Amino acid sequence: MAGSSTTTTNLHRRHRYHHYILLLLLPCLQFAFHLVDGGGIPTTLDGPFTPATRAFDRSLRQGSEDVPLSDPRLAPRGRPSSPEQIALAASADPDSLWVSWVTGRAKVGSHLTPLDPAAVRSEVWYGERPSSPSGHPHPHVATGSAEVYSQLYPYPGLLNYTSGVIHHVRLVNLTPATRYYYRCGDSSLDGGLSDERSFRTLPAPAPDAYPRRVAVVGDLGLTGNSTSTVDHLARNDPSLVLMVGDMTYANQYLTTGGKGVPCFSCSFPDAPIRESYQPRWDGWGRFMEPLTSRIPMMVIEGNHEMEPQGHGGAVTFASYSARFAVPSEESGSHSKFYYSFDAGGIHFIMLGAYVDYNRTGAQYSWLEKDLQRVDREVTPWVVASWHSPWYNSYSSHYQEFECMRQQMEGLLYQHGVDIVFSGHVHAYERMNRVFNYTLDTCGPVYITIGDGGNIEKIDIDHANDPGKCPSPGDNTPEFGGVCHLNFTSGPAKGRFCWERQPEWSAFRESSFGHGILEVVNSTYALWTWHRNQDTYGEDSVGDQIYIVRQPDECLVQSTSVTSLDCPSSGCPYSPLSSSPGCGEE
Repeated sequence: MAGSSTTTTNLHRRHRYHHYILLLLLPCLQFAFHLVDGGGIPTTLDGPFTPATRAFDRSLRQGSEDVPLSDPRLAPRGRPSSPEQIALAASADPDSLWVSWVTGRAKVGSHLTPLDPAAVRSEVWYGERPSSPSGHPHPHVATGSAEVYSQLYPYPGLLNYTSGVIHHVRLVNLTPATRYYYRCGDSSLDGGLSDERSFRTLPAPAPDAYPRRVAVVGDLGLTGNSTSTVDHLARNDPSLVLMVGDMTYANQYLTTGGKGVPCFSCSFPDAPIRESYQPRWDGWGRFMEPLTSRIPMMVIEGNHEMEPQGHGGAVTFASYSARFAVPSEESGSHSKFYYSFDAGGIHFIMLGAYVDYNRTGAQYSWLEKDLQRVDREVTPWVVASWHSPWYNSYSSHYQEFECMRQQMEGLLYQHGVDIVFSGHVHAYERMNRVFNYTLDTCGPVYITIGDGGNIEKIDIDHANDPGKCPSPGDNTPEFGGVCHLNFTSGPAKGRFCWERQPEWSAFRESSFGHGILEVVNSTYALWTWHRNQDTYGEDSVGDQIYIVRQPDECLVQSTSVTSLDCPSSGCPYSPLSSSPGCGEE
Protein backbone atom coordinates (compact mmCIF):
# COMPACT_ATOMS: atom_id res chain seq x y z
CA MET A 1 0.00 0.00 0.00
CA ALA A 2 2.75 2.45 0.75
CA GLY A 3 4.91 3.62 -2.15
CA SER A 4 8.39 5.02 -1.87
CA SER A 5 8.76 8.58 -0.60
CA THR A 6 11.71 9.24 -2.91
CA THR A 7 10.89 11.88 -5.50
CA THR A 8 12.86 11.96 -8.69
CA THR A 9 14.89 14.95 -9.79
CA ASN A 10 12.72 15.31 -12.90
CA LEU A 11 9.59 15.45 -10.79
CA HIS A 12 11.08 18.19 -8.63
CA ARG A 13 12.05 20.12 -11.75
CA ARG A 14 8.56 19.75 -13.20
CA HIS A 15 7.00 20.98 -9.95
CA ARG A 16 9.33 23.99 -9.83
CA TYR A 17 8.50 24.78 -13.45
CA HIS A 18 4.74 24.59 -12.83
CA HIS A 19 5.17 26.64 -9.68
CA TYR A 20 6.96 29.39 -11.60
CA ILE A 21 4.45 29.44 -14.48
CA LEU A 22 1.46 29.52 -12.13
CA LEU A 23 2.93 32.45 -10.24
CA LEU A 24 3.30 34.39 -13.48
CA LEU A 25 -0.32 33.74 -14.31
CA LEU A 26 -1.72 34.84 -10.97
CA PRO A 27 -4.13 37.72 -11.59
CA CYS A 28 -3.37 39.36 -8.26
CA LEU A 29 0.17 40.75 -8.21
CA GLN A 30 -0.06 41.51 -4.53
CA PHE A 31 -0.88 37.85 -3.86
CA ALA A 32 2.00 36.72 -6.08
CA PHE A 33 4.43 38.98 -4.22
CA HIS A 34 3.19 37.64 -0.89
CA LEU A 35 3.63 34.07 -2.06
CA VAL A 36 7.15 34.61 -3.38
CA ASP A 37 8.54 37.04 -0.87
CA GLY A 38 6.04 37.56 1.94
CA GLY A 39 6.14 35.11 4.80
CA GLY A 40 7.46 31.96 3.19
CA ILE A 41 4.15 30.07 3.19
CA PRO A 42 4.76 26.67 1.54
CA THR A 43 2.66 25.27 -1.29
CA THR A 44 1.72 21.72 -2.10
CA LEU A 45 4.05 22.02 -5.09
CA ASP A 46 6.88 21.96 -2.55
CA GLY A 47 5.77 18.53 -1.33
CA PRO A 48 5.64 15.80 -0.49
CA PHE A 49 6.78 17.04 2.90
CA THR A 50 8.79 15.14 5.47
CA PRO A 51 6.27 14.00 8.12
CA ALA A 52 6.24 16.26 11.17
CA THR A 53 4.55 16.09 14.58
CA ARG A 54 4.31 19.03 16.95
CA ALA A 55 4.62 17.92 20.60
CA PHE A 56 1.38 17.87 22.58
CA ASP A 57 0.87 20.32 25.42
CA ARG A 58 -0.83 18.05 27.97
CA SER A 59 -2.20 21.00 29.92
CA LEU A 60 -4.59 21.58 27.01
CA ARG A 61 -6.35 18.26 27.65
CA GLN A 62 -8.07 19.72 30.69
CA GLY A 63 -11.25 21.78 30.94
CA SER A 64 -13.48 19.76 28.64
CA GLU A 65 -16.59 19.69 30.82
CA ASP A 66 -19.81 20.70 29.09
CA VAL A 67 -21.31 24.15 29.55
CA PRO A 68 -24.47 23.68 31.71
CA LEU A 69 -27.89 24.40 30.25
CA SER A 70 -28.33 27.04 32.96
CA ASP A 71 -25.74 29.19 31.18
CA PRO A 72 -27.51 32.31 29.76
CA ARG A 73 -26.14 31.53 26.30
CA LEU A 74 -28.02 28.20 26.31
CA ALA A 75 -31.22 29.19 28.10
CA PRO A 76 -34.61 29.67 26.34
CA ARG A 77 -35.31 33.20 25.23
CA GLY A 78 -38.53 35.18 25.11
CA ARG A 79 -41.98 33.68 24.90
CA PRO A 80 -42.60 30.17 23.50
CA SER A 81 -43.95 31.73 20.29
CA SER A 82 -40.71 33.64 19.72
CA PRO A 83 -38.33 32.07 17.17
CA GLU A 84 -35.03 30.77 18.51
CA GLN A 85 -32.16 28.57 17.30
CA ILE A 86 -32.27 30.45 13.97
CA ALA A 87 -29.94 28.92 11.39
CA LEU A 88 -29.15 29.43 7.72
CA ALA A 89 -28.09 26.83 5.17
CA ALA A 90 -27.05 27.17 1.56
CA SER A 91 -29.18 25.67 -1.16
CA ALA A 92 -27.69 23.89 -4.16
CA ASP A 93 -27.31 27.24 -5.95
CA PRO A 94 -26.60 30.70 -4.50
CA ASP A 95 -29.92 32.17 -5.71
CA SER A 96 -31.71 30.33 -2.90
CA LEU A 97 -31.14 29.77 0.81
CA TRP A 98 -32.73 27.90 3.72
CA VAL A 99 -33.86 29.53 6.97
CA SER A 100 -34.65 27.29 9.96
CA TRP A 101 -35.79 28.03 13.52
CA VAL A 102 -37.66 26.57 16.49
CA THR A 103 -40.79 27.78 18.33
CA GLY A 104 -42.58 26.37 21.35
CA ARG A 105 -41.07 24.50 24.25
CA ALA A 106 -39.61 21.01 24.09
CA LYS A 107 -40.78 18.51 26.72
CA VAL A 108 -39.07 15.76 28.70
CA GLY A 109 -41.07 13.11 30.57
CA SER A 110 -42.74 9.72 30.44
CA HIS A 111 -46.02 10.43 28.67
CA LEU A 112 -45.77 13.37 26.30
CA THR A 113 -48.11 15.00 23.81
CA PRO A 114 -46.21 16.51 20.88
CA LEU A 115 -46.86 20.07 19.82
CA ASP A 116 -48.98 20.60 16.70
CA PRO A 117 -46.73 21.94 13.92
CA ALA A 118 -49.78 23.10 11.97
CA ALA A 119 -50.78 25.48 14.76
CA VAL A 120 -48.10 28.04 13.87
CA ARG A 121 -47.03 29.58 10.59
CA SER A 122 -43.60 29.26 8.98
CA GLU A 123 -42.84 32.66 7.42
CA VAL A 124 -39.73 34.58 6.43
CA TRP A 125 -40.12 38.27 5.60
CA TYR A 126 -37.12 39.58 3.71
CA GLY A 127 -35.69 42.25 1.41
CA GLU A 128 -32.51 44.01 0.36
CA ARG A 129 -33.01 46.89 2.78
CA PRO A 130 -33.54 46.98 6.54
CA SER A 131 -37.12 47.44 7.66
CA SER A 132 -38.11 51.02 8.40
CA PRO A 133 -38.21 52.42 11.97
CA SER A 134 -41.99 52.61 11.63
CA GLY A 135 -42.07 48.85 11.32
CA HIS A 136 -42.94 48.71 7.62
CA PRO A 137 -42.55 45.03 6.68
CA HIS A 138 -40.04 43.64 4.25
CA PRO A 139 -41.39 43.43 0.68
CA HIS A 140 -41.12 39.65 0.28
CA VAL A 141 -42.50 36.77 2.27
CA ALA A 142 -41.81 33.04 1.85
CA THR A 143 -43.53 30.17 3.58
CA GLY A 144 -42.35 26.66 4.30
CA SER A 145 -42.95 23.59 6.42
CA ALA A 146 -42.85 22.67 10.10
CA GLU A 147 -42.36 19.44 12.02
CA VAL A 148 -41.70 17.98 15.43
CA TYR A 149 -39.76 14.87 16.36
CA SER A 150 -39.65 12.62 19.39
CA GLN A 151 -36.90 10.60 21.05
CA LEU A 152 -38.65 7.61 22.66
CA TYR A 153 -37.14 5.00 24.96
CA PRO A 154 -39.35 1.99 25.84
CA TYR A 155 -37.21 1.09 28.85
CA PRO A 156 -38.05 1.50 32.56
CA GLY A 157 -36.65 4.64 34.12
CA LEU A 158 -35.74 6.34 30.83
CA LEU A 159 -37.44 9.62 29.91
CA ASN A 160 -38.77 10.59 26.50
CA TYR A 161 -38.44 13.87 24.64
CA THR A 162 -40.56 15.74 22.14
CA SER A 163 -39.22 18.80 20.37
CA GLY A 164 -40.45 22.28 19.82
CA VAL A 165 -41.84 23.07 16.38
CA ILE A 166 -38.99 23.10 13.84
CA HIS A 167 -39.53 25.36 10.82
CA HIS A 168 -37.79 25.26 7.43
CA VAL A 169 -38.33 27.89 4.72
CA ARG A 170 -36.50 28.08 1.41
CA LEU A 171 -35.99 31.55 -0.07
CA VAL A 172 -35.74 31.54 -3.87
CA ASN A 173 -34.90 33.98 -6.67
CA LEU A 174 -32.27 35.72 -4.58
CA THR A 175 -29.43 37.71 -6.11
CA PRO A 176 -26.02 36.11 -5.50
CA ALA A 177 -23.42 38.01 -3.47
CA THR A 178 -26.07 40.35 -2.07
CA ARG A 179 -27.01 41.29 1.49
CA TYR A 180 -30.57 40.59 2.61
CA TYR A 181 -32.42 41.47 5.78
CA TYR A 182 -35.02 39.17 7.27
CA ARG A 183 -37.34 38.28 10.12
CA CYS A 184 -38.73 34.79 10.65
CA GLY A 185 -41.66 33.36 12.58
CA ASP A 186 -45.46 33.85 12.58
CA SER A 187 -46.63 37.38 11.82
CA SER A 188 -50.14 36.64 13.13
CA LEU A 189 -48.89 36.21 16.70
CA ASP A 190 -47.93 38.95 19.11
CA GLY A 191 -44.14 38.74 19.29
CA GLY A 192 -44.21 35.93 16.77
CA LEU A 193 -41.51 37.38 14.51
CA SER A 194 -37.82 37.43 15.32
CA ASP A 195 -35.68 40.50 15.53
CA GLU A 196 -34.25 41.57 12.19
CA ARG A 197 -31.18 39.63 11.05
CA SER A 198 -29.17 39.78 7.85
CA PHE A 199 -27.12 37.51 5.61
CA ARG A 200 -25.14 37.77 2.41
CA THR A 201 -25.82 35.26 -0.34
CA LEU A 202 -22.93 33.26 -1.70
CA PRO A 203 -21.38 34.19 -5.07
CA ALA A 204 -22.69 32.62 -8.25
CA PRO A 205 -20.71 29.74 -9.79
CA ALA A 206 -17.78 31.25 -11.69
CA PRO A 207 -14.03 30.60 -11.92
CA ASP A 208 -13.22 34.08 -10.60
CA ALA A 209 -15.69 34.36 -7.72
CA TYR A 210 -15.28 32.65 -4.33
CA PRO A 211 -16.58 32.85 -0.77
CA ARG A 212 -14.32 35.15 1.19
CA ARG A 213 -13.52 32.54 3.84
CA VAL A 214 -14.84 29.04 4.47
CA ALA A 215 -14.58 27.92 8.08
CA VAL A 216 -14.22 24.18 8.74
CA VAL A 217 -14.83 22.60 12.14
CA GLY A 218 -15.70 19.15 13.44
CA ASP A 219 -16.57 17.25 16.62
CA LEU A 220 -17.55 20.49 18.30
CA GLY A 221 -19.73 19.70 21.30
CA LEU A 222 -20.43 22.41 23.85
CA THR A 223 -17.57 22.59 26.36
CA GLY A 224 -15.45 25.52 27.41
CA ASN A 225 -13.05 24.51 24.65
CA SER A 226 -15.94 24.42 22.16
CA THR A 227 -16.97 27.96 23.04
CA SER A 228 -13.39 29.14 22.48
CA THR A 229 -13.42 27.45 19.06
CA VAL A 230 -16.67 29.13 18.05
CA ASP A 231 -15.54 32.52 19.34
CA HIS A 232 -12.31 32.31 17.36
CA LEU A 233 -14.10 31.03 14.28
CA ALA A 234 -16.58 33.91 14.41
CA ARG A 235 -13.71 36.38 14.81
CA ASN A 236 -12.30 35.13 11.50
CA ASP A 237 -15.55 36.32 9.88
CA PRO A 238 -16.27 33.44 7.45
CA SER A 239 -18.95 33.59 4.78
CA LEU A 240 -19.67 29.84 5.05
CA VAL A 241 -19.19 27.17 7.73
CA LEU A 242 -18.64 23.45 7.09
CA MET A 243 -19.55 21.32 10.13
CA VAL A 244 -18.12 17.86 9.47
CA GLY A 245 -20.22 15.94 12.01
CA ASP A 246 -20.57 15.30 15.75
CA MET A 247 -22.24 18.50 16.82
CA THR A 248 -23.81 18.41 20.29
CA TYR A 249 -22.67 15.19 22.03
CA ALA A 250 -26.14 14.92 23.55
CA ASN A 251 -25.54 11.16 23.66
CA GLN A 252 -22.93 11.57 26.40
CA TYR A 253 -25.84 11.94 28.85
CA LEU A 254 -28.59 9.84 30.42
CA THR A 255 -32.15 10.74 29.40
CA THR A 256 -32.60 12.25 32.85
CA GLY A 257 -29.91 14.82 32.19
CA GLY A 258 -27.37 15.39 34.92
CA LYS A 259 -23.71 15.65 33.97
CA GLY A 260 -22.23 14.59 30.65
CA VAL A 261 -19.36 12.11 30.63
CA PRO A 262 -16.35 11.58 28.32
CA CYS A 263 -17.14 7.85 27.92
CA PHE A 264 -20.79 6.76 28.06
CA SER A 265 -20.21 3.00 28.17
CA CYS A 266 -17.54 3.42 30.87
CA SER A 267 -19.79 5.49 33.12
CA PHE A 268 -23.07 3.71 32.39
CA PRO A 269 -22.22 0.07 31.60
CA ASP A 270 -25.75 -1.13 32.49
CA ALA A 271 -27.66 1.31 30.28
CA PRO A 272 -30.15 -0.61 28.09
CA ILE A 273 -29.37 1.59 25.08
CA ARG A 274 -27.07 4.48 24.18
CA GLU A 275 -29.14 7.22 25.77
CA SER A 276 -29.21 10.91 24.98
CA TYR A 277 -30.44 14.08 26.62
CA GLN A 278 -32.11 15.96 23.78
CA PRO A 279 -32.34 19.36 25.53
CA ARG A 280 -28.59 19.60 24.81
CA TRP A 281 -29.58 20.04 21.15
CA ASP A 282 -31.75 23.02 22.06
CA GLY A 283 -28.99 24.57 24.15
CA TRP A 284 -26.49 24.05 21.32
CA GLY A 285 -28.84 25.69 18.81
CA ARG A 286 -29.25 28.72 21.05
CA PHE A 287 -25.52 29.02 21.60
CA MET A 288 -24.79 28.81 17.87
CA GLU A 289 -27.55 31.21 16.81
CA PRO A 290 -25.46 34.43 16.80
CA LEU A 291 -23.28 32.75 14.17
CA THR A 292 -25.74 30.56 12.26
CA SER A 293 -28.43 33.25 11.91
CA ARG A 294 -26.12 35.31 9.70
CA ILE A 295 -23.77 32.74 8.07
CA PRO A 296 -24.87 29.53 6.31
CA MET A 297 -23.71 26.40 8.13
CA MET A 298 -23.56 23.15 6.15
CA VAL A 299 -23.67 19.99 8.23
CA ILE A 300 -23.09 16.30 7.68
CA GLU A 301 -23.91 13.52 10.09
CA GLY A 302 -21.41 11.91 12.43
CA ASN A 303 -21.66 8.91 14.72
CA HIS A 304 -22.84 11.05 17.64
CA GLU A 305 -25.90 12.02 15.61
CA MET A 306 -27.07 8.37 15.37
CA GLU A 307 -28.90 8.51 18.74
CA PRO A 308 -30.73 5.16 18.57
CA GLN A 309 -34.22 4.98 20.03
CA GLY A 310 -37.10 2.53 20.20
CA HIS A 311 -36.80 -1.19 20.76
CA GLY A 312 -33.28 -2.29 19.90
CA GLY A 313 -32.40 1.16 18.58
CA ALA A 314 -34.40 0.66 15.38
CA VAL A 315 -34.77 4.42 14.78
CA THR A 316 -31.68 6.61 14.36
CA PHE A 317 -30.74 10.17 13.36
CA ALA A 318 -34.15 11.61 14.31
CA SER A 319 -32.78 14.89 15.65
CA TYR A 320 -30.30 15.40 12.81
CA SER A 321 -32.97 14.68 10.19
CA ALA A 322 -35.51 17.08 11.71
CA ARG A 323 -33.36 20.00 12.79
CA PHE A 324 -31.28 20.73 9.70
CA ALA A 325 -32.27 21.89 6.24
CA VAL A 326 -29.83 20.78 3.55
CA PRO A 327 -30.09 20.91 -0.27
CA SER A 328 -30.72 17.21 -0.72
CA GLU A 329 -33.69 17.59 -3.05
CA GLU A 330 -32.11 20.43 -5.01
CA SER A 331 -28.92 18.42 -5.57
CA GLY A 332 -30.79 15.26 -6.55
CA SER A 333 -29.74 13.06 -3.63
CA HIS A 334 -33.14 13.01 -1.88
CA SER A 335 -31.30 12.15 1.33
CA LYS A 336 -30.13 14.44 4.13
CA PHE A 337 -27.13 12.13 4.62
CA TYR A 338 -25.39 13.25 1.41
CA TYR A 339 -25.81 16.22 -0.93
CA SER A 340 -23.89 18.90 -2.83
CA PHE A 341 -23.97 22.63 -3.44
CA ASP A 342 -22.03 25.39 -5.21
CA ALA A 343 -20.46 28.48 -3.67
CA GLY A 344 -18.78 30.57 -6.36
CA GLY A 345 -16.10 28.52 -8.08
CA ILE A 346 -16.25 25.71 -5.50
CA HIS A 347 -18.41 22.60 -5.77
CA PHE A 348 -18.93 21.13 -2.30
CA ILE A 349 -19.84 17.47 -1.82
CA MET A 350 -21.05 16.24 1.59
CA LEU A 351 -20.98 12.44 1.92
CA GLY A 352 -22.50 10.09 4.47
CA ALA A 353 -20.26 7.62 6.30
CA TYR A 354 -23.18 6.12 8.23
CA VAL A 355 -25.40 5.14 5.30
CA ASP A 356 -24.70 2.69 2.49
CA TYR A 357 -21.55 3.72 0.61
CA ASN A 358 -21.13 0.56 -1.52
CA ARG A 359 -20.67 0.87 -5.28
CA THR A 360 -24.05 -0.80 -5.72
CA GLY A 361 -25.84 1.67 -3.45
CA ALA A 362 -27.83 4.86 -3.97
CA GLN A 363 -25.18 7.18 -2.49
CA TYR A 364 -22.44 5.95 -4.80
CA SER A 365 -24.73 6.21 -7.84
CA TRP A 366 -25.67 9.76 -6.88
CA LEU A 367 -22.01 10.71 -6.27
CA GLU A 368 -20.97 9.39 -9.66
CA LYS A 369 -23.66 11.44 -11.41
CA ASP A 370 -22.92 14.52 -9.33
CA LEU A 371 -19.21 14.43 -10.20
CA GLN A 372 -19.99 13.91 -13.87
CA ARG A 373 -22.11 17.07 -13.87
CA VAL A 374 -19.34 19.27 -12.48
CA ASP A 375 -18.02 21.77 -15.05
CA ARG A 376 -14.46 22.58 -13.99
CA GLU A 377 -14.48 25.62 -16.27
CA VAL A 378 -17.19 27.08 -14.00
CA THR A 379 -16.39 25.50 -10.62
CA PRO A 380 -12.68 24.63 -10.81
CA TRP A 381 -12.50 23.46 -7.19
CA VAL A 382 -14.17 20.33 -5.85
CA VAL A 383 -14.13 19.95 -2.07
CA ALA A 384 -15.55 16.86 -0.36
CA SER A 385 -16.41 16.33 3.30
CA TRP A 386 -17.57 13.45 5.46
CA HIS A 387 -17.17 12.60 9.10
CA SER A 388 -14.80 9.63 9.37
CA PRO A 389 -11.30 10.02 7.85
CA TRP A 390 -9.78 7.52 5.44
CA TYR A 391 -6.20 8.63 6.14
CA ASN A 392 -5.39 8.82 9.84
CA SER A 393 -2.19 8.04 11.75
CA TYR A 394 -3.68 8.39 15.25
CA SER A 395 -4.54 5.30 17.29
CA SER A 396 -8.12 6.49 17.65
CA HIS A 397 -10.26 5.27 14.73
CA TYR A 398 -7.19 3.94 12.89
CA GLN A 399 -8.34 2.23 9.64
CA GLU A 400 -11.89 2.32 11.00
CA PHE A 401 -13.45 3.38 7.68
CA GLU A 402 -11.13 1.43 5.39
CA CYS A 403 -14.19 -0.18 3.77
CA MET A 404 -15.56 3.20 2.71
CA ARG A 405 -12.16 4.19 1.33
CA GLN A 406 -11.93 1.05 -0.79
CA GLN A 407 -15.41 1.63 -2.16
CA MET A 408 -15.24 5.35 -2.96
CA GLU A 409 -11.65 6.58 -3.17
CA GLY A 410 -11.17 5.67 -6.83
CA LEU A 411 -14.22 7.67 -7.89
CA LEU A 412 -12.99 10.82 -6.14
CA TYR A 413 -9.51 10.37 -7.61
CA GLN A 414 -10.89 9.79 -11.11
CA HIS A 415 -12.75 13.11 -10.97
CA GLY A 416 -9.88 15.09 -9.48
CA VAL A 417 -11.34 16.03 -6.11
CA ASP A 418 -8.99 18.65 -4.68
CA ILE A 419 -9.51 18.68 -0.90
CA VAL A 420 -11.20 16.36 1.59
CA PHE A 421 -12.23 17.43 5.11
CA SER A 422 -13.13 14.95 7.86
CA GLY A 423 -13.44 14.87 11.64
CA HIS A 424 -14.04 11.93 14.04
CA VAL A 425 -10.42 11.90 15.28
CA HIS A 426 -10.13 14.60 17.93
CA ALA A 427 -6.91 16.12 16.65
CA TYR A 428 -5.49 17.86 13.60
CA GLU A 429 -3.71 16.15 10.72
CA ARG A 430 -2.90 17.26 7.17
CA MET A 431 -1.79 14.70 4.59
CA ASN A 432 0.53 14.89 1.64
CA ARG A 433 -1.30 14.29 -1.61
CA VAL A 434 -2.12 10.59 -1.59
CA PHE A 435 -4.08 7.89 -3.39
CA ASN A 436 -4.38 4.29 -2.22
CA TYR A 437 -1.80 4.92 0.54
CA THR A 438 0.76 5.93 -2.09
CA LEU A 439 2.13 9.46 -2.54
CA ASP A 440 0.49 10.86 -5.65
CA THR A 441 0.77 14.45 -6.90
CA CYS A 442 -2.77 14.20 -8.28
CA GLY A 443 -4.37 12.84 -5.12
CA PRO A 444 -6.52 15.04 -2.88
CA VAL A 445 -5.19 16.85 0.15
CA TYR A 446 -6.89 15.07 3.06
CA ILE A 447 -7.32 17.09 6.26
CA THR A 448 -8.64 15.85 9.61
CA ILE A 449 -10.17 18.68 11.62
CA GLY A 450 -12.03 16.86 14.43
CA ASP A 451 -10.55 19.10 17.12
CA GLY A 452 -13.53 21.34 17.86
CA GLY A 453 -13.30 20.82 21.62
CA ASN A 454 -15.92 18.24 22.67
CA ILE A 455 -16.34 16.47 26.01
CA GLU A 456 -14.42 13.38 24.86
CA LYS A 457 -11.23 15.47 24.89
CA ILE A 458 -8.31 15.54 22.49
CA ASP A 459 -6.71 12.42 20.95
CA ILE A 460 -2.99 12.24 21.74
CA ASP A 461 -1.78 8.73 20.87
CA HIS A 462 -0.36 7.90 17.44
CA ALA A 463 -0.59 4.45 15.90
CA ASN A 464 3.20 4.44 15.43
CA ASP A 465 3.91 5.27 19.11
CA PRO A 466 5.39 2.36 21.08
CA GLY A 467 2.57 0.19 22.38
CA LYS A 468 -0.15 2.34 20.77
CA CYS A 469 -0.83 0.39 17.56
CA PRO A 470 -4.45 -0.83 17.78
CA SER A 471 -5.12 -4.52 17.40
CA PRO A 472 -6.91 -5.62 14.22
CA GLY A 473 -10.06 -6.16 16.29
CA ASP A 474 -10.14 -2.57 17.55
CA ASN A 475 -11.81 0.42 15.90
CA THR A 476 -14.91 -1.34 14.61
CA PRO A 477 -17.15 1.22 12.88
CA GLU A 478 -20.68 1.87 14.12
CA PHE A 479 -21.82 1.36 10.53
CA GLY A 480 -20.40 -0.77 7.74
CA GLY A 481 -17.96 -3.62 7.63
CA VAL A 482 -14.39 -4.21 8.76
CA CYS A 483 -11.67 -4.06 6.11
CA HIS A 484 -8.55 -3.68 8.25
CA LEU A 485 -5.43 -4.60 6.32
CA ASN A 486 -1.68 -5.01 6.56
CA PHE A 487 0.83 -3.13 4.45
CA THR A 488 2.66 -5.35 1.96
CA SER A 489 5.22 -2.89 0.62
CA GLY A 490 7.18 0.17 1.68
CA PRO A 491 8.54 1.00 5.15
CA ALA A 492 5.56 -0.63 6.93
CA LYS A 493 5.68 -3.89 4.95
CA GLY A 494 4.13 -6.78 6.84
CA ARG A 495 2.67 -4.63 9.62
CA PHE A 496 -0.71 -3.16 10.55
CA CYS A 497 0.91 0.08 11.76
CA TRP A 498 3.94 2.07 10.72
CA GLU A 499 6.86 2.25 13.12
CA ARG A 500 7.20 5.96 12.38
CA GLN A 501 4.87 8.68 11.14
CA PRO A 502 3.60 7.52 7.73
CA GLU A 503 4.97 9.27 4.66
CA TRP A 504 1.48 10.34 3.62
CA SER A 505 1.04 12.23 6.93
CA ALA A 506 2.58 15.68 6.40
CA PHE A 507 1.77 17.32 9.73
CA ARG A 508 -0.16 16.45 12.89
CA GLU A 509 -0.82 18.04 16.26
CA SER A 510 -3.21 17.39 19.15
CA SER A 511 -4.75 20.80 19.82
CA PHE A 512 -8.25 22.26 19.70
CA GLY A 513 -9.07 24.63 16.87
CA HIS A 514 -10.69 25.18 13.48
CA GLY A 515 -9.62 25.82 9.91
CA ILE A 516 -10.13 28.57 7.33
CA LEU A 517 -10.04 27.97 3.56
CA GLU A 518 -9.51 31.03 1.37
CA VAL A 519 -9.68 30.26 -2.35
CA VAL A 520 -7.70 32.88 -4.24
CA ASN A 521 -8.30 31.84 -7.84
CA SER A 522 -8.85 28.73 -9.95
CA THR A 523 -5.55 27.13 -8.91
CA TYR A 524 -4.49 28.56 -5.53
CA ALA A 525 -6.20 28.29 -2.14
CA LEU A 526 -4.79 29.20 1.27
CA TRP A 527 -5.51 26.75 4.10
CA THR A 528 -4.91 27.89 7.67
CA TRP A 529 -5.39 25.89 10.86
CA HIS A 530 -6.01 28.09 13.90
CA ARG A 531 -5.30 26.68 17.36
CA ASN A 532 -7.40 27.91 20.27
CA GLN A 533 -4.36 28.60 22.42
CA ASP A 534 -2.83 31.00 19.88
CA THR A 535 -3.21 34.74 20.02
CA TYR A 536 -5.12 35.55 16.87
CA GLY A 537 -3.04 37.55 14.47
CA GLU A 538 -1.38 37.21 11.10
CA ASP A 539 1.65 35.45 12.55
CA SER A 540 -0.22 33.12 14.92
CA VAL A 541 -1.27 30.00 13.06
CA GLY A 542 -0.94 26.31 13.79
CA ASP A 543 -0.51 25.23 10.18
CA GLN A 544 -0.66 27.07 6.87
CA ILE A 545 -0.17 26.06 3.25
CA TYR A 546 -1.23 27.05 -0.24
CA ILE A 547 -3.07 24.15 -1.87
CA VAL A 548 -2.33 24.30 -5.59
CA ARG A 549 -4.39 22.64 -8.30
CA GLN A 550 -2.58 21.34 -11.39
CA PRO A 551 -5.42 20.89 -13.90
CA ASP A 552 -3.08 20.39 -16.87
CA GLU A 553 -1.13 17.63 -15.13
CA CYS A 554 -3.99 16.03 -13.24
CA LEU A 555 -6.74 15.65 -15.80
CA VAL A 556 -10.14 14.25 -14.95
CA GLN A 557 -10.05 10.63 -16.12
CA SER A 558 -12.69 9.18 -18.43
CA THR A 559 -12.28 5.63 -17.15
CA SER A 560 -12.91 4.43 -13.64
CA VAL A 561 -10.13 4.06 -11.08
CA THR A 562 -10.58 2.10 -7.88
CA SER A 563 -8.51 1.50 -4.80
CA LEU A 564 -8.86 -2.20 -5.51
CA ASP A 565 -7.17 -2.08 -8.93
CA CYS A 566 -3.84 -3.87 -8.60
CA PRO A 567 -0.59 -3.30 -10.48
CA SER A 568 1.10 -6.23 -12.21
CA SER A 569 3.22 -6.80 -9.11
CA GLY A 570 0.11 -7.41 -7.04
CA CYS A 571 -2.21 -5.46 -4.79
CA PRO A 572 -0.40 -3.19 -2.31
CA TYR A 573 -2.44 -4.50 0.63
CA SER A 574 -4.05 -7.70 1.88
CA PRO A 575 -6.87 -8.38 4.35
CA LEU A 576 -5.82 -9.23 7.87
CA SER A 577 -8.42 -11.89 8.37
CA SER A 578 -11.68 -13.26 7.06
CA SER A 579 -13.54 -10.16 8.17
CA PRO A 580 -16.99 -9.36 6.76
CA GLY A 581 -16.85 -7.98 3.24
CA CYS A 582 -16.55 -4.25 2.79
CA GLY A 583 -19.80 -2.47 3.42
CA GLU A 584 -21.49 -5.38 5.19
CA GLU A 585 -22.99 -4.60 8.58
